[in-house]
Amino acid sequence: MKENELIAVVRIRGKRNLKPDIKKTLELLKLYKVNHAVIYKVDKSIIGMLRKANNYIAYGNIREDTLKKLIEKRGEKGSKRAKELYKEKDIEGIVKEFKEKGKSDKIDPVFRLHPPRRGWKNIKGIYPRGDAGLREDMDDVIRRMM
Repeated sequence: MKENELIAVVRIRGKRNLKPDIKKTLELLKLYKVNHAVIYKVDKSIIGMLRKANNYIAYGNIREDTLKKLIEKRGEKGSKRAKELYKEKDIEGIVKEFKEKGKSDKIDPVFRLHPPRRGWKNIKGIYPRGDAGLREDMDDVIRRMM
């Protein structure tokens, strides 16, 4: 992972037998529930938090087209869907805002997703044997969860 790239982070494990420091890290990442996703711009502090919570999350780089689809399908502001609030050009502006700042004020930071179609392989194992940790195919996982 290079700095200033966008990454998607998805929580894949619940809160049973969770150590307090990992629980706090997941709260700082805004991942309160399973199958919630957030988008971040990579920097040193984010990398440290990802390493700390490595066994409870799946994360990887996300492409611009996948981010646009994610905002269209699962983006919300309050209780309203982004697709109802914004037009196509506005959503493209939100994607650019994410690329520049790593966040947007026009949309909530957390995306509530479905469990992935065809399920997880093994939520306790680290990628490539399992599903936790850094992944190269994060776009595929996000698309399966939308």
